[in-house]
Amino acid sequence: MIRPIRRRCLPALATLAAASPWPLAAPRRAAAQPAAGGFPDRPLRLVIPFTPGGTNDIVGRLAAEGMAPRLGQPVVIENRGGAGGALGAEVVAKAAPDGYTLLLGSSGSLTINQLVRPNLSYDPATAFAPIGLMGVGPNVIVVHPSVPARDLRELQAVARSARPPLAYASPGVGSTGHAAGALIAQVLGVEMEHVPYRGTGPALNDVIAGRVQVFTNALAPLAPHIRAGTLRALAVAGERRRAAMPELPTTGEQGFPEIRTATWFGLLATGGTPPDRVAKLHAALNAALAEAEIRRKLLDGGVEVETSASPADFARFVAEDTARWAPVVRRAALRAD
Repeated sequence: MIRPIRRRCLPALATLAAASPWPLAAPRRAAAQPAAGGFPDRPLRLVIPFTPGGTNDIVGRLAAEGMAPRLGQPVVIENRGGAGGALGAEVVAKAAPDGYTLLLGSSGSLTINQLVRPNLSYDPATAFAPIGLMGVGPNVIVVHPSVPARDLRELQAVARSARPPLAYASPGVGSTGHAAGALIAQVLGVEMEHVPYRGTGPALNDVIAGRVQVFTNALAPLAPHIRAGTLRALAVAGERRRAAMPELPTTGEQGFPEIRTATWFGLLATGGTPPDRVAKLHAALNAALAEAEIRRKLLDGGVEVETSASPADFARFVAEDTARWAPVVRRAALRAD
């Protein structure tokens, strides 16, 4: 049986306003070479900062598959997991700024992780050149069936009287699930105990087994267990219901519009990559995501395709998301060991 280290998340009122460490456009490095007309003229590398098999891996591989024919070169996948995505991100941050090394970024690895890990070996504000948004998957809040709650109001009542406090699982410190659990506790005004795992799979296993009571994650890995009755879904933590589960109300419908958590995915290059190369990668990415088959596969994985009109628009999106999560992380005192 997995014995994770337990961390406590103290409740506080959620306030979504803070200055963001992300600029609207990543600064360029001085040593970048000018883009040649033949870019790319050799294979590219896409670093996925998590182990194979998860949603990050699925999204990254589909993007690589769709971009390769448009760029005229293979896009080779490299899985480099660890430290909530920081190890893989470091590889890209320290690569040559030539557009040949790319990063599959996500809400956890790119925004929340930097907030809970202040001593990263790279500066997130300058280390990456944003290319484009790929998709967004609103999270679903579930509980083990032993929890006597069928909506968020009932969860709030149960959590207020629970001794010891209810526990929430996450795929790891600095993940979207980590911050999402803290946000739920803050908005509901309750105390919940954080139980981090090494990935979604181990966390999900312990929630199904009843060792941990609450979990917030993308719908795809949860859906079979919700339908089987081994998990009970309480709400979609987004602005609208999901087509795959239209009967499940949103957090806003239940009176908690502040609880909005989604896992998003995007593509980045090393900071200082020449703008014309970034533009070419952005065009290839958006063209790939326009393919009906790729869109269908992403939707099957719980990700709704959402693209950015330009790299600057994606940079703005990341900055706003970081600013939204910063007060949640600060008030809950979320820190990586």
